[in-house]
Amino acid sequence: MKLVLPLRERRAHRRGGFTLAEVLAALVFLAIVVPTAVEVLHVATLAGEVAVRKSAAARIADRVLNENLVTTNWQTGVQSGVVTEGAVDYRWHLSTQTWPQDNVQWVTAEVSYSAQGRNYSVSLGTLAVPPSLTGGAQ
Repeated sequence: MKLVLPLRERRAHRRGGFTLAEVLAALVFLAIVVPTAVEVLHVATLAGEVAVRKSAAARIADRVLNENLVTTNWQTGVQSGVVTEGAVDYRWHLSTQTWPQDNVQWVTAEVSYSAQGRNYSVSLGTLAVPPSLTGGAQ
């Protein structure tokens, strides 16, 4: 036995689908939006990774600079080393330059690191007075 729908219900039943043009328009829209969204996620991931590593590099530069100022090792010339945090190596470099006034030195700690194949660095510096000028131990 065949079920016969009234004309009004048959028209409503035919209008339920999408036309080929609508489907193609949706696919073109997705072909534009998806690669853009993936690139945005890639840039956001890189920015987050760089921010985390930059923060760690700044902490390391601060620690290296303070340790060398307290122990007066900054007077021995250029120093360098590697600090590993997690799976990331941070290379540090300590240098001293003559300051043009008041017999003080400009001491700089530079920490280099990489994130997603790119190299970055953070520098932190301060003025230091040699212990011989302050009356401290050498």
